[in-house]
Amino acid sequence: MVKTFSEQPVPPTLQRYSLNGKTMGTRYTAIFYAPPSADPTAISATLQAAVEKVDRQMSTWIPTSDLCCLNAAPENAWVTIPLELMDVLDIGLKVGHESNGAFDIGVGGLVDAWGFGPSAQTSSPQAAAPDLQPVTRATAILEVDHALRRVRKRRPIELDLSGIAKGYGVDELARCLDRCGVESYLVGIDGEMRARGAKPDGEAWAVAVEKPIFGKREVSGVVELLDAAIATSGDYRYWIEIDGRRYAHTMDPRSGQPLSNTVAAVTVLMPTCVLADAWATALLVLGEKDGVALAREMGIDALFVLRENDQLREILVSGRLLQ
Repeated sequence: MVKTFSEQPVPPTLQRYSLNGKTMGTRYTAIFYAPPSADPTAISATLQAAVEKVDRQMSTWIPTSDLCCLNAAPENAWVTIPLELMDVLDIGLKVGHESNGAFDIGVGGLVDAWGFGPSAQTSSPQAAAPDLQPVTRATAILEVDHALRRVRKRRPIELDLSGIAKGYGVDELARCLDRCGVESYLVGIDGEMRARGAKPDGEAWAVAVEKPIFGKREVSGVVELLDAAIATSGDYRYWIEIDGRRYAHTMDPRSGQPLSNTVAAVTVLMPTCVLADAWATALLVLGEKDGVALAREMGIDALFVLRENDQLREILVSGRLLQ
């Protein structure tokens, strides 16, 4: 829910804590209010262990990760995977189905070919581009056995969870603080954020939304969060330039090419960050017409920022949380 609160006296029994640490090539942050008796050192260790666990399971940059082991496994061989990775695969496949293939966790080959993956094949993206084909949907290739917590591939596929793993990591941070009894917090990884409760003075958590401008960072607005998560996907942070043309790091599985439409960024609000992360990517790929239509159909709260003749235009879709 997104809500503005009137100011109330700050309870004297709560103290503000701010923790952060390295993860997934960036940093996590956790701001929370807890009694002075709280042990920030122990909480920090718990948070760090949680995000490191996600990274060890889901990174394509760690050759020994569970995801890389699954990618390297032969066809039709069952591979036992951790529960957390199973959860993320399930969510990724579900969003892929609901977005009609705009979001697909099987784009690892595309990501790598265009120089955004661990192989960093930046020397040959132009040569690779004409030969790339639409991605066969992961839903058609992966077989998931929930009872035995295992997965197998019917055909070769390179899974990539970069459009969903950070969101899941944020949710893991939130679950850690929940288990510690913290009822007021804002946690995030690289701009993907999740909040619980309000601040002790009654104010909501304020999160800045970045303006999608290449090469610099500017704030376009602020969203106030209460028991909700926020994620943004865009074309302005990571790209490569070939013959004067920018190619975004987000892949369109339907074309087998980097994303190319009028949408510069999509910000999504959802109850969990893993869903906000995945749907921000899906709606970005779907574009102005289909993305806005699907967001409205599914009741997703989303802000689309479009590039039109060097100007930015916004389309706000009010879903379940903003109603």
